[in-house]
Amino acid sequence: MSAAAEGGTFPVVLGGAVWKHGLLAAAAWIAAAIVTLAFPDVVPWGSRDLFAGLLVAGAVLLVLASFVIDRLGRFGRRLQHYGPWFIALGVWLALWELVTAKFGWLPKPFFSPPHGLLHVYVVDWERLVICIAYTARLWSIGFTSGVVLGFFCGVALGWSKTFSYWGMPILKLIGPVPASAWIPATFFLFPTTFQASIFLVALASGVPVAILTASGVNSVSRSYYDVARTLGADNRFLVWRVAVPAALPNVFVGLFMGLYYSFAVLVVAEMLGAKYGLGWYLQFQTAYSAYANVYAALIIMALICSGLVKLLFVARDRLLSWQKGVVQW
Repeated sequence: MSAAAEGGTFPVVLGGAVWKHGLLAAAAWIAAAIVTLAFPDVVPWGSRDLFAGLLVAGAVLLVLASFVIDRLGRFGRRLQHYGPWFIALGVWLALWELVTAKFGWLPKPFFSPPHGLLHVYVVDWERLVICIAYTARLWSIGFTSGVVLGFFCGVALGWSKTFSYWGMPILKLIGPVPASAWIPATFFLFPTTFQASIFLVALASGVPVAILTASGVNSVSRSYYDVARTLGADNRFLVWRVAVPAALPNVFVGLFMGLYYSFAVLVVAEMLGAKYGLGWYLQFQTAYSAYANVYAALIIMALICSGLVKLLFVARDRLLSWQKGVVQW
């Protein structure tokens, strides 16, 4: 199979290449726009014309990219990689419109069509922005404090036998308990609900970091220490220049787990009397059966979480580039 065919392109007479997946995706997006406009809504949702216009605009961009894909360099190669996903997205949006807004098989208010979700962003974007800011503040403080404490505790647990003797049983006892189960204690231990929420997020993110950091430090080959001691290294050098770098793959696994756990408990944490935040927004809208708003907030949380995961991958790849061939990439 030729390289052009593998990338979803085929040659043309004028010397360029046409991205066939881009043309198919554009056709799927146009079909979704036609479905949105041609069929009447069973129940009006709002922003229908805007949604169809965005689909058409996206289809036009896909068509233009299809004829200049070989000139877009790295960005063009990335587009080619996700070409089948663009096609699937157009088909999915068309089917989603049909089964919700057009035929009503998935009725309001329990399900929302795509243009219903868009309407939420159009009419309630100011409150959503405020909620995102509040959530970002709570999560960043809780996650950072939990990761820092978990990392240093993990290093101590993996390095010191005495610290491990006393600390590891406690960590194993606390670890399996969901962070949300500590809510009754947080009301007594912390003077404000904001501090209690920070504690829950920190606990959810810090425990996996501590356990996996300790495991990574404890599993470092003793030959590394012997070589370093032969060259005159002291204990401080052995910890920060030998043990910690060798344990970084485990540390990043703990960071990924802590990130997911922190987002899982974030919704619960923001229900403890918070005035704003995505968790508060979910609870508030659920109380009024505004499930379109709930889905819109969930999409925002998913995008934020996936973006943070991507940043962690980038950081891991750069910090562990020297371990290629050792770490499973």
